[in-house]
Order: sequence, then C-alpha cells, then structure tokens
Amino acid sequence: MPSEKVLERKKQVVTELTDILNGSCAGVLVDYKGINVVDDTKLRTDLREAGIKYEVVKNTLLSLAVKEAKLEELESVLTGTTAIATSKDDYVAAARILSKFAQTHKNFTLKSGFVDGKVISIEALSRLAKLPSREILLASVCNVFNAPIAAFARGIQAIVDKDNEPASA
Repeated sequence: MPSEKVLERKKQVVTELTDILNGSCAGVLVDYKGINVVDDTKLRTDLREAGIKYEVVKNTLLSLAVKEAKLEELESVLTGTTAIATSKDDYVAAARILSKFAQTHKNFTLKSGFVDGKVISIEALSRLAKLPSREILLASVCNVFNAPIAAFARGIQAIVDKDNEPASA
C-alpha cells in the first residue's frame, strides 16, 4: 500500500494534469517509444520554442485526469508509453511538430488529440497538422486585404503616369 505522502503527490499530479487539459486549446497524445536522447532533446526544443508544453505521463494518472477534464474518449489510447503535448493558444503547432517528427521516426506515433475540449480522430489530427502556422495564415489574410488596395494604387499611378507623358508631335 502506498504511503500517504505518495498518494498526495499522485493526487497533486492528477490535479495539475487536469488543469493543463482544461487550460489548453489543443493537445496531442503520442507513443514515444524507441526514440533516442538526441532526437528527444531536439523534439522537446522544437516544442518549447513553439510554446508547447510536452511531458511524459503515467497512463493511470492521465486516465484519472482525462475523466476529470471530461475527455474520457482519450482513455482508449492510454496504453504503452504516453507523452502529451498541449498548447494554450496555438491550435496546430503541437500536431504539426509531432506529425513531422513521427514521419521520420518509425516507432514514434500519434495516438489521439483534442481541440477545445473535444477529442478528435487521428484523421482530423493529421489534417490539423497540415494547416499552416498562425503567422502564415495571418500573412495570407493580410495579403488578401492588401491586394485590392495595391491594385487600386497601381491603377491610380498608371493614370498619373499617362497624364505626365509628353505629347507626341
């Protein structure tokens, strides 16, 4: 039987995991077996730079946390080795980084994910991973808004240039 101190620590971990799940806009669960320390360090660095929280978790503790966070559908994938990547404000970064990593590491696989408190399928997770980054999407929107204005400015400049042409004799 575990000591009272151990049980309290486990309760605290479950509470922390629940808070992380509830406070995240998106998350991805992965099976990380078979990756070496160098690759794991590189992956963690990429995730940290993108503002993603990534940690290895015990399935039993995560199972309790997903129940409390109302994400029970994730329980079916809580077997083997499990790590979770969560983000508070970027919906696609974790999926994109982990999916790219999984393509080059055969034993590293995506298990499942969630977006805005709803569990999503592996197919939806793959589609999410293919979306461009937030910065690229914002730049695209800005270009769409800027295009008519730029075309109008070019048209006005053409009129000005035509009016300033010297008359031919």
